[in-house]
Amino acid sequence: MNLKNKSVVTEFILLGLSSSQDIQLFLFFIFSVLYGAAVLGNILIILTVIIDSRLHSPVYLLLSNLSFIDVCQATFATPKMIADFLNERKTITFQGCMSQIFFLHVFGGSEMVLLVAMAYDRYIAICKPLYYMTIMSQRMCTVLVGVSWTIGTLHSASHLAFIVNLPFCGPNKVDNFFCDLPLVIRLACLDTYVLEILVLTNSGLLSLICFLLLLISYIIILAIVHHQASGGMSKALATLSAHVTVVVLFFGPLIFIYIWPFESFPIDKFVSLFFTVFTPVLNPMIYTLRNKDVKEAMKKLRNRHVGSKQVF
Repeated sequence: MNLKNKSVVTEFILLGLSSSQDIQLFLFFIFSVLYGAAVLGNILIILTVIIDSRLHSPVYLLLSNLSFIDVCQATFATPKMIADFLNERKTITFQGCMSQIFFLHVFGGSEMVLLVAMAYDRYIAICKPLYYMTIMSQRMCTVLVGVSWTIGTLHSASHLAFIVNLPFCGPNKVDNFFCDLPLVIRLACLDTYVLEILVLTNSGLLSLICFLLLLISYIIILAIVHHQASGGMSKALATLSAHVTVVVLFFGPLIFIYIWPFESFPIDKFVSLFFTVFTPVLNPMIYTLRNKDVKEAMKKLRNRHVGSKQVF
């Protein structure tokens, strides 16, 4: 039996964040500003890394790729959410729903692996500084970025394989502002308990592996620096602080999700907002406010742009 015979649902209804028109209008302006800040902030980091030759190093190449993922993460669902604030009936086609699920896990999985790559970069820079440029060559950076996207894509494709052929024959209301995989699975016209276990295991395994690798890398870095020099600890902590903050913001909501994997709470929508809106906004702020080289490069880029305007 093919997909058309199994599924009679052609669209899903997104319940969104609120049913109040006044609140939705307020949220429209708030999230329009946040989305604009997320996209512009991350694009600014990408352009700064590309234009300023002093930032053509492995750590900033990985950072620019993280910013690109954040732009994608903010764009796959947020513009539709903003538009839906002005629509009384919030619907999404079956194909659009599957696309949102696919891209959410592509970008989420890629970011997890990229954060591990960035931790590896910091490990080499702090613990093996003399071999840094040899190990973290441009080829190695390209491989790390390619691996992150490959794992993210395979991770997402395996999720989509679980759901795309499920029979959807009646319920079509998704209690969120985008198609979240667990919520959509529960709308299928069959017992999905085993399927939910498989999906949870798939996501949980990748998240756990990445989190453990990050944790181990931090412990090794701090242990080596502590034994090498007493004054080196503060320098290592300063170097890692921005990266650790981003990791906490990314994996914190994941921990909340996996504590109650089969229960739905109103705060789940806030957790979803963290991935799609707040994290892409906060990441550029964290890396620019706590990184002297990026701030100086942005200042130089701004002065160059202002100077060119004055000439004309």
